[in-house]
Amino acid sequence: MDQSDIISISQFPVESTTQQQLARRLLHAVDANQQVMLFFANTNLVVKGRFLLAHTGDPSLLLVNDGVGLDIAAKLLHGRKFRENLNGTDFTPFLFRQSPTPLKVFMIGGKPEVLARAAEHVRTVLGQQVVGVCDGYDGMRQGGLVERINASGAQVVLVAMGNPIQEHWIVEHRATLRANIFMGVGALFDFWAGDKPRAPRLFQRLRLEWLYRLSLEPRRLLRRYTWDILVFLRLCFKYR
Repeated sequence: MDQSDIISISQFPVESTTQQQLARRLLHAVDANQQVMLFFANTNLVVKGRFLLAHTGDPSLLLVNDGVGLDIAAKLLHGRKFRENLNGTDFTPFLFRQSPTPLKVFMIGGKPEVLARAAEHVRTVLGQQVVGVCDGYDGMRQGGLVERINASGAQVVLVAMGNPIQEHWIVEHRATLRANIFMGVGALFDFWAGDKPRAPRLFQRLRLEWLYRLSLEPRRLLRRYTWDILVFLRLCFKYR
């Protein structure tokens, strides 16, 4: 297997790796019928997902860096940056492209109409086999979701409920599920459905996608990119 190294960010063991290495690791898990819980550790997850610290000894748990905040913390605390920025929005389609055969995907979260368009995108644009969907509203309240996922033969379960809700759900249910890859993907379905726009390429290249999202949803995201950033930095230095 490919080598990667760990950079500790506020007690979280975050792997410094590349898209290629990460994709190979996940596809190996599918081939070997193993399980991986992949979480994209951004500043918001470090602040709100502290419960994950109790699960870092689980060999199936994998944390990778998402966003410029983690790079800043790594540079301040350890004098180096992560190898690549690994956000779920870019990595998920990359993973699909690396698979020699279409993966069986189960999608959880989002509004019903958004989820339907996102699933169609996964089928027609990304060329994967969507074996089931469950919206984050009425669908989640109907029960029997674990049984549906297992009966579908899903290899990949994408959970788009925002953190830390999606991480809680994955950790709570992973042991009863037979899928191989579990990923918390945040707003990814909204992007796939065209419900929310991605930042222009220039913003992405300059690592300012957060600023573009803040300009679109200031009331929802203002706290995340102001007060929560201060909490993140305090936690980083407290546990350095």
